[in-house]
Amino acid sequence: MKNQQGRLTPNLLAMSIAAIAWSAPACAQVETQGDGIQEVIVTAQRTAAPESKTPVAMSVLTARQLDAIGADTPGALAARLPNTYLENSYDGLRITIRGVSNADVTEKGDPSAAFMVDGVYVARPQSQNVALYDVERVEVLRGPQGTLYGRNTTAGVVNVITKAPVGRFEGDVNAAYGSRGERKVGAMVNVPVNDVLALRAAATWNEHDAYLKNGSTTPRGLGLDRDDRAARLSARLALGKNAALLVRYEASRDDGNNDSTVPDSNFYNGIATGQPVWNGDSTDRQLTYRFNPPNTRFEQGYSHKKTSSLTADLSWNLGPATLSWLGAHRSFDHDYLYNFYYRVAPTIALGVRQPFTGTYSQDSHELRLATNGAGPVTAQGGVYWFRERARDTYYFRDLQAVGLPPYYVFGNDPVEARSKAVFGQATVRLADGLRATAGARYTEDDKSRVGYIGYQRTAAFNAATDLRELNAGSISTDKTTWRLGLDYDLAPATLVYGSIATGYKAGGFNDGCAAGDARNGVGCPAATALPAASLTYQPETVRAYEAGVKTRFRDGRATLNVAVFHYDYRNLQLSNEVVINGRPRYETTNAGAASIRGLEADGQVLATSADRFTYALTLLDAHYASYVPDGVHSWAGVKLDRTPARTLSLGWEHRTHIKGGVLTAGAGTRASASYLLGVPQAGLKFRVPGHTESDLRLGWEPDGAPWSVLARVRNVEDKVRPMTISSSGLAVPTEPRTADVRFDYRF
Repeated sequence: MKNQQGRLTPNLLAMSIAAIAWSAPACAQVETQGDGIQEVIVTAQRTAAPESKTPVAMSVLTARQLDAIGADTPGALAARLPNTYLENSYDGLRITIRGVSNADVTEKGDPSAAFMVDGVYVARPQSQNVALYDVERVEVLRGPQGTLYGRNTTAGVVNVITKAPVGRFEGDVNAAYGSRGERKVGAMVNVPVNDVLALRAAATWNEHDAYLKNGSTTPRGLGLDRDDRAARLSARLALGKNAALLVRYEASRDDGNNDSTVPDSNFYNGIATGQPVWNGDSTDRQLTYRFNPPNTRFEQGYSHKKTSSLTADLSWNLGPATLSWLGAHRSFDHDYLYNFYYRVAPTIALGVRQPFTGTYSQDSHELRLATNGAGPVTAQGGVYWFRERARDTYYFRDLQAVGLPPYYVFGNDPVEARSKAVFGQATVRLADGLRATAGARYTEDDKSRVGYIGYQRTAAFNAATDLRELNAGSISTDKTTWRLGLDYDLAPATLVYGSIATGYKAGGFNDGCAAGDARNGVGCPAATALPAASLTYQPETVRAYEAGVKTRFRDGRATLNVAVFHYDYRNLQLSNEVVINGRPRYETTNAGAASIRGLEADGQVLATSADRFTYALTLLDAHYASYVPDGVHSWAGVKLDRTPARTLSLGWEHRTHIKGGVLTAGAGTRASASYLLGVPQAGLKFRVPGHTESDLRLGWEPDGAPWSVLARVRNVEDKVRPMTISSSGLAVPTEPRTADVRFDYRF
């Protein structure tokens, strides 16, 4: 690679971790003082434990932190998370952790990071753009978690944990008003009905105007707006002294505009030459949609999402062990009209209108048995079952210029995914303070699709004039993932650990069919059939080597977490739109291999009784080791998407007690080196320049009063950049500067 400054050698990694680990005992203390940094209890290893004693690289954002920074969607979390990007794209949530990511958000695709709500896997990225409200904490685990969390965790896990009913009456009402038409209202009430039953209800409503501006000749409203509402009802029922049942029901609706992209030329010049260069335009110009399609007239775009979920969590203490069952049903309906820019040649782009309607449902069950107590051996094991079924129809209009009919239709019914697994993990105390962990999980995955690709003159199929060809595929894969680890209490407040872990992402199939196949009266013409090698793609796997230290020092008034890692990443699943036999399709292929290594250091310091500082430093070298996307040009040495060589995040909070209350001021900033967004099949490398993004906040809470007020400014610099860039030239911008004031009343 040309830029060697960001490279980390094995010797540097080893020296860094050793220096920090061996210097920690001198300042580590046995206990945290009452005015020290509060310990957070997490469930990263599926059992409750202090974060500082959990031998996994992870970040935790508490309810207080989420409110302070105004993070009420997953996409707002990323600036506080080392080596992590969560991006609310028009087609769903995109999660990238340490360079491991995914771009296939269609009904047949799987993410590389598991997004969970209360431990339940949420399959569709489009339903992961949820509102965060009445949340206890968000746990983000970096690195493969294939043993305890299963498939599709090659990147890691994001687990949103909502608040459960408690045994006291409490409530909260909040409202926010801000720039760009922001309006938000939320409420919560918790009622202990009796000694056996407690109920909790929470709701939220959020709106803001579009961040995009229409500079085209077609009047229409654009996206990057917000219009969603959600409500949750939870019940905790005590079943005797040793068992409890927690049931949650949630429903939400999101009516944001799906037209939330701009042409990539809003950010880059020279795309037609194959060498994109950042244009440095103003934020206003980068957020203005100026494309006037030569072949059609765009319509008013829209998007309507409806989600519901029912979750039951049963826990039964049997004495030496606890038996747990977690069952869930989720449904998701999505209808939209999307108008988009579609580049068909380096200097030619068309406008395309895409109506879509789809329904999705998923069911999952996990039965787990975990030992109780702190004996020399702790263990857990269980079985898991998952099923998802999807049905959708969408069509692309206005592609006659490239030889397609007025309606290029995809109809799928059904698309099914089934997964079952058995897993176990045990930790053995080898000596005083020294523990060894071993775990394994065996997973079987089955995927199938039956559908068609239609070539139609109108939206309704006419057998006399229109054609259909089969769009079907199936694949079965299985994998054993495992984890080996050692951790040692180097001092009472210092933990060092090392691990080897593997991850697995199921294989899948592409658009098309195999010659001779026929379903539901629709066949596969030999002229358009795909070879077996192109119809399916293989599982993605990763083996990760990691070492780390977690320490608390200065009488519990400072923390430091350091992790170094190296990944052997094989068969990366990379997705792009391609043209096959003159027809555009969405294709996923397996890249050869990638190498990922890096260092993460984060923590916080209570400098005084009134001042708290937070920090996070990342160094990352993530690049393709072997990959020839077009069969000619090698991408070996090219960096993976969203992998800046360096980032640094700093935060400060100051609390001052003045007459009548507490005034809290805070500031945070994240500085990032440049990184790439690549379109390998087209040979395009879009470099996002280095940048900073900063936030400010000021809060007031009167003494003894049930209310408080908080003012926040996000993205003080008011600079935007593309979150994603597609092979057809679609770019999704980040959010510009926003400001709001939030009022809370607690009772």
